[in-house]
Formats: sequence, C-alpha cells, structure tokens
Amino acid sequence: MNRRTVLALALLSAAFTSAGSQMGLTQSDLLTGTWKLNLEKSKFSPGPPPKSQTLNFQRVGQDLQNTADTIDAQGQASKIVFMHIYDGKPHPTTGNPLFDATTYTRVDDHHVKWVRSKADKPIQTGSNEISAEGKTFTVSTEGVGANGQPISSVAVYDRQ
Repeated sequence: MNRRTVLALALLSAAFTSAGSQMGLTQSDLLTGTWKLNLEKSKFSPGPPPKSQTLNFQRVGQDLQNTADTIDAQGQASKIVFMHIYDGKPHPTTGNPLFDATTYTRVDDHHVKWVRSKADKPIQTGSNEISAEGKTFTVSTEGVGANGQPISSVAVYDRQ
C-alpha cells in the first residue's frame, strides 16, 4: 500500500471509531429529558390511575436520576426520586413509603429489568422499555401496592 492509501484508511478508521463512540453515547442517553404519562395508552389495576405524571431524567455523572412528579386520583401531589444505576445492586429511592430502594439491570439499550424493595424485601418487579424511535417509554409493574393489595400496571409515556 502506498502512503496515501494508508493515511486514508487511518482517517476512515478514526472517523468510524468516533462515530461509534458517539452512537454509544446517544443510545445510553435515550431516556434523558421529560416524559408525560399517556393515560389513554396506560392500564392500572386496580385503578384509579393518577390524574397526571411527569418523569424527568437527568444525567448525574455516569448515572441517571429520574424524578417522578405525580398528581394522584384524589389530587394529591407526590415526588419520587429514582437513581438509575445499572449495576444490579439496590440504590436508594426516596418519596414513596412502599419502597426505599430500586435495583436496575440493563438488558440492552432499550430494555431494563428492575426490583423495588423495602428493607431488602422485594415489593415490586418490572421492566422499562424505550421504543426504537425513542418517542415512547413503557414501564410495566407487578407486585404489591398500598394496603398490601396486588397491582399490575403498564404505564406509557410520551417524550416531550
């Protein structure tokens, strides 16, 4: 190979390496931003569903912080803060008396499995899925809700 060919290949390789790392960054930041609950597409059992819920995902170092602002069916406001640290270990969750920690395990760039616990006892399990185009975020939850009753929900959020 001549000198020009080697230089062109080196530049092309550097461009692909840079593009690949930028793609990785974009994929890991799919959730960053604001999401609003789409009540028409969501299902809550037992009901009633909340009047509204907004999720705000922000970067905190290498991790994500999700602040969930909710207005429940009775009009009461609440705020829950989840730290999305994808290491399979429990991390503190604040703002909900049912659970005090959440464990996240990344399946791939679009899917996460999680467990919410209280005093190291699992209370709820679920999964998060972000659509391929990045416009819809779905949270599926199974477990125990208020008063120890079983719950099952699929909450669908739209990117704002």
